Amino acid sequence: MANSNSEFDLKDFRIPDYILVPESEVEAVSYVPECPVIVFINSKSGGQLGGDLLITYRSLLNEKQVFDVNQEAPDKSLSRIYVNLEKLKHSEDDFAFKIQERLRIIVAGGDGTAGWLLGVVSDLKLSQPPPIATVPLGTGNNLPFSFGWGKKNPGTDSRSVESFLGEVKKAKEMKIDSWHFLMRMKAPPKEGSCDPIAPLELPHSLHAFHRVSETDSLNMEGYHTFRGGFWNYFSMGMDAQVSYAFHTERKLHPEKFTNQLVNQGTYARLGCTQGWFAASLFHPASKNIAQVAKIKVMKKVGGQWEELKISNSIRSIVCLNLPSFSGGFNPWGTPNARRRRDRDLTAPFVDDRLIEVVGFRDAWHGLVLLAPKGHGTRLAQAHRIRFEFHKGSADHTFMRIDGEPWKQPLPDDDDTVMVEISHLGQVKMLATENCKSKSCEDPTSPPAPETEEPDSNEEEGEEWKKFGAAETFRIPDDVDISHLS
Repeated sequence: MANSNSEFDLKDFRIPDYILVPESEVEAVSYVPECPVIVFINSKSGGQLGGDLLITYRSLLNEKQVFDVNQEAPDKSLSRIYVNLEKLKHSEDDFAFKIQERLRIIVAGGDGTAGWLLGVVSDLKLSQPPPIATVPLGTGNNLPFSFGWGKKNPGTDSRSVESFLGEVKKAKEMKIDSWHFLMRMKAPPKEGSCDPIAPLELPHSLHAFHRVSETDSLNMEGYHTFRGGFWNYFSMGMDAQVSYAFHTERKLHPEKFTNQLVNQGTYARLGCTQGWFAASLFHPASKNIAQVAKIKVMKKVGGQWEELKISNSIRSIVCLNLPSFSGGFNPWGTPNARRRRDRDLTAPFVDDRLIEVVGFRDAWHGLVLLAPKGHGTRLAQAHRIRFEFHKGSADHTFMRIDGEPWKQPLPDDDDTVMVEISHLGQVKMLATENCKSKSCEDPTSPPAPETEEPDSNEEEGEEWKKFGAAETFRIPDDVDISHLS
């Protein structure tokens, strides 16, 4: 049990029933919490940790403000609470005004669960969208790490949770860009079933279960169009292939993936067995990025499309929004003054409406990220990027969005598979003093260093609709979301 001092502090986070449950009797409240929170927990994440965390939060707070996303989708929970808040505000309930102004969200789970919540908040178009703090319960935990919440699974006891709540109370708000993802491919003949398009198993964020409708302005006759969004990264090539192998093995043997360290060890082992450390021997050149896709970038709003020239040796390409990839690495790094001048490159700000495009030759190339100033091959910063896949020697490639991989068939005729990424909007995160992300609008963000860096791995070279969890990110009832990483 919490001591009396903790009990007093916890009043700053608790929300009374009548705010959370519509049609409840209005309560006389004598204390306005400084940091009211709504907590969403994936009870199946982190092995037993998610379930333990759920119990602890409910014991410390009002259990009605703590939700298990396996029991109710967060868009339903948040919609119900916000409709009630608006109703109470309309009746001039001053307490409801203050709750909405101060409300913050905590989400505990892997990057997939966190992305789901970001999508929900983005979709609901709230007048005062609450900022979000993330508790790392996954394998990579790139979102929590980017904003200073760490990447190791947290403690689930009362003291650990109270400490985390204290950090949430002190945390600052930071906007981050969100990115729209559009994929279009030729539809098979209408005779017979084409659901799903075998062997296509898209992640939940890309309308894997609901393609855009025929009335959607993005739809094209004769094509299947999938759309969604992401906050951290899109990657293609060998790194996504290793991730796909990991997720396939976890789906077949979930009982072997209940420990974070074991998961990371399995990931490293698969990197070896898939040939990522000897890509020149085990990965045919026909599957390298330049051989399977033509890449175009639009560097500024309203600019012209330019073809991106990349080396024939690049086997993996990453379009990165946050400075954390593969469990905490920053593939872009910080360009020195000369590169910023000569190539018009900047530090990787998370709110500059630009996405960083980085290439890798193999896992050994990726190990340069362990060096203090190591980085991948910087290819471009872009407001939009387009991949065009034509008939070639490879019949498939691997893709990944925010930790969710899939095996993508490539054209076997003269048609094109097209992927386009474009800036969509922004959402608000909560960041600690250990935040790794930089904001172009926040003067308190750590400045980019002016020091020189090695040149060894640098090569020269219609209106969108909502896309979040309420629709595109909505995870169907029959999907086991414990597999969201």
